[in-house]
Parts: sequence; C-alpha cells; structure tokens
Amino acid sequence: MFSMTILLLGMLFIVRGTGAQTVTQPDNHITVSEGASLELRCIYSYSGSLYLFWYVQYPSQGPQLLLKYFSGDPLVKGIKDFEAEFKKNETSFHLRKSSAHWSDSAEYFCALSDTV
Repeated sequence: MFSMTILLLGMLFIVRGTGAQTVTQPDNHITVSEGASLELRCIYSYSGSLYLFWYVQYPSQGPQLLLKYFSGDPLVKGIKDFEAEFKKNETSFHLRKSSAHWSDSAEYFCALSDTV
C-alpha cells in the first residue's frame, strides 16, 4: 500500500494585539497510507478576535489557501474534501480528511491573524 509523507510547518501572520500569539503544529511530519483518514493538528494561543487559516504548498508551487475560519459555523469545509473544526475551548483548529490520496503529499501551514 502506498504511503505519503505530510510536512507540517506552523505560520504566524502578523498580529497587532498586545498579548503573545502562537500557532503550534505538534507534528513535524506524518506518514499516512492511501485511503486512510488524515488529521493535521493546529494549536493556537491568542485571546482576542482571530481568523484561522490552513494553507497547502505542493512541490514546486507557492502556498495556496486551503480553508479559513472567521466566525459562525465551527466546521469549515475546504477544497479537496478537507475540513477543519474551530474549537475555542481547546484552542485548536485541526485539519482533517476522511480518505487521503497520494496527491495530498505536500506541506501544510496553519496560520492566524487578527485581521483579514
């Protein structure tokens, strides 16, 4: 069975608030079998209003917006069947896909900002 490696890099957009802001992706990389479910963890630390993003960067390409959360429904649908759930009480915004495909091999970036 084919396995893919997913690289994870946290990104912090410029945030103008007075408190400390961080985005942590606890896993440096993960290996997933074709067809298996995929979860990429993102933990943030920020106390004000925030906007959360997931970006993907495929080999030899620039970063592309995968999905974003501003407010409202905490379950966000993105492209290629990706989704993320905003959990304020857990300060998390994990990216998920129910069935990974070899074409999902890429670098993924979680980011936050206090402005769009």
